[in-house]
Amino acid sequence: MKEIDISRIQEILVTAATDIGLKILAAIAFWVIGRWLIGFALSIIRKGLEQQKLDPTILRYVGSVVSVTLNILLVIGILGYFGIQTTSFAALIATAGVAIGAAWAGLLSNFAAGVFIIVLRPFKVGDVIAANGITGTVKEIGLFSSTINTSDNIATMIGNNKILGDTVQNFSNTPYRRVDLKYQLSGAADQSAAMQLLREKIAAIPNVLQDPAVEVNILEFNLVGPVLAVRPYCSNNHYWQVYFDSNRVMSESLAAAGFPAPIATQNLIMKQS
Repeated sequence: MKEIDISRIQEILVTAATDIGLKILAAIAFWVIGRWLIGFALSIIRKGLEQQKLDPTILRYVGSVVSVTLNILLVIGILGYFGIQTTSFAALIATAGVAIGAAWAGLLSNFAAGVFIIVLRPFKVGDVIAANGITGTVKEIGLFSSTINTSDNIATMIGNNKILGDTVQNFSNTPYRRVDLKYQLSGAADQSAAMQLLREKIAAIPNVLQDPAVEVNILEFNLVGPVLAVRPYCSNNHYWQVYFDSNRVMSESLAAAGFPAPIATQNLIMKQS
């Protein structure tokens, strides 16, 4: 009798293990095939949108939305194949507590902000912007966050809600920008001659615009002498090249022309009582 029971139990275990194993293999197959079909569908959608000559920002955003939606449907379909009631997840999420609700609220706010960024278009992929304390080139506007590559080549992800809720500076929205520089001039130097020389030398730097012209004016005075405000204009792509070249030209041109170097001096007057 015991032998019959053991054989029966073994038979049940083998049958159950076989059934579960087949379901796991089927789920893996569904996942692999489903991911391939999703990739194939995304490629077709992307090609179709590219033929419409849509903006790259919209292309990436639509691709992200479709990809997330199809992957969620694939997971729900696999769970349904295992006999799991997917509707029970709604009740589980509803009873998970305030923490999960707050997290979802943050995700939804980032999602809504991403939609507004696409619609209002304060910037697009490829623009150089400053937002939330980060300055760099926009590489991607995603469902919940945007990726900005800084000038030192660091990919920085910022939540869309933080970007839209902060001040955004778009440097690519105008054809040119101003480079703000300062130069300390000696009090013994000829101010007018120095300013004229700097206007001519900096205007000759590659990629410095002639219109608007280079601005060189006295900004302030200190104990050493006048401080000059030197302001050339250039396109956003040439900003740092003009910035560094202007500093070099200011130092070399004034020294070559024989202008005295700015030196901080102090006069000590001693009186004998």
